[in-house]
Amino acid sequence: MLPELIVEYFDLINTKIEQEKTHLFFEEKNIPPKEHNNKQLVSKGFLNEVTIQDFPLRGKFIYLHIKRRRWTDKQSQEIIQHNWNIVAQGTRMTQEFATFLKEINRY
Repeated sequence: MLPELIVEYFDLINTKIEQEKTHLFFEEKNIPPKEHNNKQLVSKGFLNEVTIQDFPLRGKFIYLHIKRRRWTDKQSQEIIQHNWNIVAQGTRMTQEFATFLKEINRY
């Protein structure tokens, strides 16, 4: 039901089912970006939650609540997060999901 990329990089932490809506809550897994493998990164929590309306399922509106993780480089104190444009290049996904990733990358 969910795109492979969301299953690979995010944990489903909660669901809330209402009469006409289903809310799915995701948190990004603590997997630092591969392009920063040469740095010592420490997880420093999450960016603000983003809510995106997805395609309806079984007559219910679907809302994805996404919390993206951020890391701090121990040496430079730079804040690091996944660049979903880079991740998307190496995966197979639908155009709709690629657009979804572009949308969450704006926040």
